[in-house]
Amino acid sequence: MGRRAPPQRDLRLAVHLSDSFAEFKAPPVDDIFIALGTTIKTAGSRAAFRAVDFDAVLAVARAGRIAGATRLGLVSAMGADSHSALFYTRVKGETEEALAHLGFSTLVVVRPSFLAGDRESLGQPTRGGEKLAIGLSKLLNRVIPLNYQSISADSVARTLVEEVAVRQGHHVILSGEMQQR
Repeated sequence: MGRRAPPQRDLRLAVHLSDSFAEFKAPPVDDIFIALGTTIKTAGSRAAFRAVDFDAVLAVARAGRIAGATRLGLVSAMGADSHSALFYTRVKGETEEALAHLGFSTLVVVRPSFLAGDRESLGQPTRGGEKLAIGLSKLLNRVIPLNYQSISADSVARTLVEEVAVRQGHHVILSGEMQQR
């Protein structure tokens, strides 16, 4: 389920495209993986950001739960906290809390730091500030704590898939724990 088609086709995937996640009905599934998100700049407003990072995430999770999913994996963000003074991390924390109440037997939340990868090949806008932070992170990686070093999207995805398969209950995995995967 996504807003745009993946850049590469994979016959193992059934792709459902939609601009509105509210009406999404999932096919029968065992697991749900959600890596849905935007930025306030890309969304255009706080309300539009929340519509994606909270409302759409919950809509997809609920549709998956109704369709039989018992395990959920979520890509969130470092610092996610429903009581944060920062809007971005507060919404991420509120989303995590709301998902915890949907009745999944397994909920694995990964909180990556800056995601390193080729955004342009995925049709995503480049972000100057993030690009600078990733560059600095790589230069200073010996003095920056693991949780705040940039991390590859591949490491995040690998961790999420591996952990959802073996965990029970609610687990939060910070960026530093994913660095060596």
